[in-house]
Amino acid sequence: MNPTHPQTIHRYHSGSLKTQQDTLAEEIPVALVYNGISHVVLMATPQNLEELALGFSLSEGILTHPSQLYDCVIEPSCQGMSVQLEIASARFALLKERRRSMAGRTGCGLCGIDSLAAIAPNLSSVTHQHKIQGDHITQALRTLPQYQQLREQTGSLHGAAWVEQGNIQAAFEDVGRHNALDKLLGYLAKKQIDTQNGFIIVSSRASYEMVAKTAAMGIGCLVAVSAATALAVRVAEQANVTLIGFAKPQQFIIYSHEEFVE
Repeated sequence: MNPTHPQTIHRYHSGSLKTQQDTLAEEIPVALVYNGISHVVLMATPQNLEELALGFSLSEGILTHPSQLYDCVIEPSCQGMSVQLEIASARFALLKERRRSMAGRTGCGLCGIDSLAAIAPNLSSVTHQHKIQGDHITQALRTLPQYQQLREQTGSLHGAAWVEQGNIQAAFEDVGRHNALDKLLGYLAKKQIDTQNGFIIVSSRASYEMVAKTAAMGIGCLVAVSAATALAVRVAEQANVTLIGFAKPQQFIIYSHEEFVE
């Protein structure tokens, strides 16, 4: 399925209407089905769905290693796509137990929570951190627009990029910022890239989920072009992740673990 869709629009300008052709981003339901059981439906851009499924599975703690994914088949389904994943039986048993636990909760599920561990029970802590050069962040930010071709066409997609020594090595786009990040994480896992040798840039704000996903992959630095939430900063502090926001060439804000930036 094409990630974009041509659309006739009527542009109003200075008191007159003009008919034009525009390009819109596609957004479809993508069901992730584990061993025949549907687990979640994501609204996503229909490309790089294998990377999305693997990245989601790892960053959400459903899998702990890519080898636990035995097969991945993408099929059309209900005006969207279905990703059929065959995973290790032990991981599937844990997934079913987690689903039962979630179904048994009452109320909002957050009342009385007083720790980050209760909100993000699978929160990982990065054990290895390397120094991030400010010049490398600036270099990557200047080239990031070149890797956001769908955003250039539609104006509505987020991007997530993997950076080593200031050079963008891979980038993925999606209507959902979490999806873009999961696609990137899935790619890194699939290619067995050493995640201790670089950092991630996202074209959005940084939420606590995005920090947790970054930490789950052992990545020590997340750079966002927009702001971070207060919870994201607290999660970053606990997970030993250097969190940077409002990133522009030559300027950015360091929210956590500034000792790893030079």
